[in-house]
Amino acid sequence: MLRSRIPATPDVAGVAPAENLLSLGFVSHKKGKNQILFRDFVRPSAMKSGICARLKLGGNNFPVKSEVKRTSVSYGGCIPSVLRALETFPDLDEALKPWEDSLSSKERTIILKEQTDWRRAVEIFNWFKRKGCYELNVIHYNVMLRILGEAQKWDLVGSFWNEMQSNRIMPTNSTYGTLINAYCKGGLNKAALVWLSDLYKQGMEPDEVTMGVILQTYKKAGKFQKAEQFFRRWSSDIYDDGETQKGYSLYTYNTLIDTYGKAGQLEKASRTFTQMLGEGIVPDTVTFNTMIHLYGNNGCLEEISSLMTMMDEHHCVADTRTYNILISVYLKMNDIDTAASYFSKLKVAGLEPDIVSYRTLLYAYSVRNMVGEAEALIMEMEELSLEIDEYTQSALTRMYTNVGLIDKSWSWFEKLSDKMSSECFSANIDAFGENGHIHLVEKAFSCCLSRQKLSVLVFNVMIKAYGLQKNCNKAAELFDGMIGYGVVPDQCTYSSIIQLLSAAELPHKAVYYVRKMQEAGLVTDCIPYSVVMTCFAKLGELQTAEDLFKEMISFKIQPDIVVYSILINAFAEVGNVHEAMKYVDSMKSAGLTLNSIICNSLIKLYTKVGYLREAQEVYEFLKSSEDSPDAYASNCMIDLYSENAMLGEAEEIFDNLKCNGKSNEFSYGMMLCLNKRLGRLGEAFFIAKEMQTLQLLTSSVSCNNIIALYATNGRTKEAVETFRYMLASGIPPDDGTFKTLGLVLLRHGVSKEAINQLESVRGEDAEVGLEEWIKAICSVLRFDVNLRHVGKTKSCYNIEPFTVNLCEKEFALKELGDVKQGLCG
Repeated sequence: MLRSRIPATPDVAGVAPAENLLSLGFVSHKKGKNQILFRDFVRPSAMKSGICARLKLGGNNFPVKSEVKRTSVSYGGCIPSVLRALETFPDLDEALKPWEDSLSSKERTIILKEQTDWRRAVEIFNWFKRKGCYELNVIHYNVMLRILGEAQKWDLVGSFWNEMQSNRIMPTNSTYGTLINAYCKGGLNKAALVWLSDLYKQGMEPDEVTMGVILQTYKKAGKFQKAEQFFRRWSSDIYDDGETQKGYSLYTYNTLIDTYGKAGQLEKASRTFTQMLGEGIVPDTVTFNTMIHLYGNNGCLEEISSLMTMMDEHHCVADTRTYNILISVYLKMNDIDTAASYFSKLKVAGLEPDIVSYRTLLYAYSVRNMVGEAEALIMEMEELSLEIDEYTQSALTRMYTNVGLIDKSWSWFEKLSDKMSSECFSANIDAFGENGHIHLVEKAFSCCLSRQKLSVLVFNVMIKAYGLQKNCNKAAELFDGMIGYGVVPDQCTYSSIIQLLSAAELPHKAVYYVRKMQEAGLVTDCIPYSVVMTCFAKLGELQTAEDLFKEMISFKIQPDIVVYSILINAFAEVGNVHEAMKYVDSMKSAGLTLNSIICNSLIKLYTKVGYLREAQEVYEFLKSSEDSPDAYASNCMIDLYSENAMLGEAEEIFDNLKCNGKSNEFSYGMMLCLNKRLGRLGEAFFIAKEMQTLQLLTSSVSCNNIIALYATNGRTKEAVETFRYMLASGIPPDDGTFKTLGLVLLRHGVSKEAINQLESVRGEDAEVGLEEWIKAICSVLRFDVNLRHVGKTKSCYNIEPFTVNLCEKEFALKELGDVKQGLCG
């Protein structure tokens, strides 16, 4: 048999029938302090149309739409006179004398219930007790518990509960529901759950309203799983085995859908919504708003469109919150135009945009730097006397700063600076700082100081602003002065100054703040140490980096894989195998496994010292791990194989790199050198052409390799064309370039003395020397004069490639002699 899921009707408790729906949980929302509006239910006349016909709803299942104010309830009998007397006469004996011995239990309930001051209610209740002729039952105590709970007079609630126990007045389901509701609304969720536990111990089950309150409590606390577990238990316990379960109220369905929605359980929320429709429960605006919000958060725009259509079919009018949700949803999808269109539709629908509507859209315009749209919205808000909140204000400041309207930005800041919180000051200072307006940063800081709004967050963004300007001295000075302002640095403050000084390659200053951070007990991991160790390693101060590592260990701070990577890589750079391997072993002892960074460092180390077998082992480990070898490690292996003339192994890695799209200039360069060394000139020439086709000639090393390849094999034309490409591409020739070109000139009869003289001129003045080299090449090899023009200015390096005309004929010996004389003379 179905147990009671709804508390005793208010009629039994002495409440007028017009308020029955309040007890059943059909309240939509509060309006004002004492006004309560009921939800809009479908009128009987509308039952045969649209959604009602489709869902096969009966005309007797829904109450008629009604709007009832608590203060407008009319009572018969003596109640109006009694209530007037209680308002007129403070003394209860005088006020209640005409009805001293004649008030019924129901009338006493109404009198207590109508009191708006808990003190007066207690006074009247005690007057009833004092008279001795009135029996006070559980209903009267329930009313008092509700009044005192709403006033959050928990001591008195406890006293009345104890009084009930001593008078052997047994609590009912409604008593527990009243207590649970009061404690939940008072924010005492744990106490509410204790009352729920006591209810179960008494062999009772919470009614549907109480169940809804508990669900709301779990939901607000973010305990969605517990909410679902509670509902399942309640659903299964409330019915005897074999009995068909009936549907829940609209309020319960709305609570369930919202709970699932906030838990991110889209499928369960959708299933509950479908179940609700299947049971003939007509959704209201609250239902649709929840579903739209839920689908919007999951990017389900088609479902939102279907819900809007369904709203029309149900004759369910969208409210301002509906449009606010739609605006928010489309902003989340970065569709500002659609969001703005819903703002316009809200007005067309005859609704008033509220503060949420304006602030949401204004913030969206601000972060997108849409100045015109934002200013138009600000004008509307000013006309309606709607205040801009500080978060939107800081976004507006950032907007004006971003678009370069600095005067407007500062004006907007000053306009609202008197009302700013410390957090808002921080946001504004950050906006100025990120755009490099350090003078405004300092002015805003002074403003914040004068209004006594300094906080650690303000100092953090100030240090960030100085950091962006690379002004380490100002940042350190500000940090050191924090205590003087009564502000204690936090973990973020220390991390910021340490990062800033390390980035500026001032590790000795940075380590000072690491140690101060350690003294403050704020070093909880190895990150501060690793930042400074990286800087020391970069500067080659490996001993200091090691000392920091030991210091960190002494404070029982465990190094992570990054710290080990820093030291291993540092020693790999200098080719110190012993020290690098010491930290590899230490890392393994700590239970950490090799990652791709450390593997790359080891391969680099082994390549430097020529340890082929060890490099192969690490490379094979990389191949078997989740992180496949990258181009760097593969290039190192190609280099090692090249040094050992292992063509097959090198080609295998090179081909694999090409297949995976990871090959680069260095891969090709090493393969070119390997093939050249092994006398495979055809393959070397092919790789050189590939490099040119793929535009992989970006460094002097690559160009030198190709020049040398052509020059040593008598292909002077291609060698000089590559030199011309270097000049045209802005790749500066180096000693290696001119060494190879000297060999070319030497083969064409130019003396060593003349070539040494060219190098001497280049050593004194690089530009003049380059010009002389070009003259020599053009004269000896009879190149087009345009080659000489290419090298005159750096701007000429970016001209489009052109064909260099070479004289194909052999030079006469006489001509060569004349040229040599000219060069030597």
